[in-house]
Amino acid sequence: MTLAENIALPLKEYTTLTKQEIDELCELKLSLVGLGGFGNYYPSEISGGMQKRAGLARAMALDPEILFFDEPSAGLDPISSRRLDDLIQELSASLGSTIVIVTHELASIMAIATDSIFLDAVEKTITAVGNPRELLHNSTNPRVREFLSRGEEKA
Repeated sequence: MTLAENIALPLKEYTTLTKQEIDELCELKLSLVGLGGFGNYYPSEISGGMQKRAGLARAMALDPEILFFDEPSAGLDPISSRRLDDLIQELSASLGSTIVIVTHELASIMAIATDSIFLDAVEKTITAVGNPRELLHNSTNPRVREFLSRGEEKA
């Protein structure tokens, strides 16, 4: 499927919009992520960073109140990763959507997160909740501080 067909799929399935309205929305969503004019491209024809942005456009197709992203910058170089972080922040601010991101990328956590939840994989519990910058200095959990300090503060 092309990028536009991919974005159009949920619009066709879950709305009563006309084909013209769907086409216009697809172009709008692609434009919002910097991919205006790329609707007829296939994912294999664009870069990894562009594929990630196309995924954002697809996620926004139905204008959800909450967007979920699982490791959105995985596989990207640091520059593309930062650009994706910036785009996610811009979209959150302009669309007013809540964005939930699962990531192990510390740079992304510090760049995007206003609130964070840290999980203990062994205990399967929440170990810390709060702003990551504040948790770096104030968390009572040494593993959280170690993670946020890139291991410089030992647990």
